[in-house]
Amino acid sequence: MIRAEFFESKGCLVGFSFSGHSGYAESGSDIVCAAVSSAVQLTANMLEEFGHSPELKVGGNVIECRVRPDDNASQMIKVLREHFESILEEFPKTIKITNSEV
Repeated sequence: MIRAEFFESKGCLVGFSFSGHSGYAESGSDIVCAAVSSAVQLTANMLEEFGHSPELKVGGNVIECRVRPDDNASQMIKVLREHFESILEEFPKTIKITNSEV
């Protein structure tokens, strides 16, 4: 199962962390993992492109991204979370989504 954790500070989304494997199919053939990986990479790239200077940590099957509190960055991260909720509806038991106050 993919573990998707979203970080929130005072009502503003300020980052996310993803790890694991969905278990939907074998590694390399898993459409859920591909969708998650692509969306995470797109979000990190958009945060960078729009000047939010994300702090990224990648390694050991984990990616973590954090930004300073900002309404626009928070909205981008919110869209990512909504995207994962949609994936979870279509592919149950593949993603566990949690929120943490930081």
